[in-house]
Amino acid sequence: MEAINYLLKFAFDALLMILVLRVWLQLVRADFYNPLSQFIVKVSNPLVIPLRRIIPGLGGIDLSTIILAYVIATLTVIIIPLPNIFPIDILLALYKGLIYLIKQTGMLLFIIMLVMALMSWVVQGYNPTQMIFHQLTAPVLAPIRRIIPSIGGLDLSVLIAFLLLNVINILLRGWVPYWAMI
Repeated sequence: MEAINYLLKFAFDALLMILVLRVWLQLVRADFYNPLSQFIVKVSNPLVIPLRRIIPGLGGIDLSTIILAYVIATLTVIIIPLPNIFPIDILLALYKGLIYLIKQTGMLLFIIMLVMALMSWVVQGYNPTQMIFHQLTAPVLAPIRRIIPSIGGLDLSVLIAFLLLNVINILLRGWVPYWAMI
């Protein structure tokens, strides 16, 4: 049973990350013709396009993808612990789904910044994935870079962003019920 839960969680998390990336790419107006952008769009289209017929966008925000990501996050917190919990509290599941979606978005930001930092040491020249990662993280890293500029070619903005993400996580663990449990 543990192996099945692991595989289900992996599948739900992968789908959730793809949906969050799709919304994020649209919000930062990333290069649509980038191979990574094309992959995200093509993988998520079978789920998003039918939902778009029912739920239109609002002011350039893809509501159908956001709602689908929220549903997937809520299903994750319902289905994974299902053998242990009876009966299911729907309101609590909706609340935990929102928390899970927010936490996974923060985790995705952390992973992208980590991969981007590692790629900066290894990759020389133009790399399409690295360009998308720069576009995705620019809204977070640009304010930090304005305060703390590069020192001798060393960009400390990613390190400061890691520290801030961890501080926010620690604060939310104390303030938001169920934050630490999910």
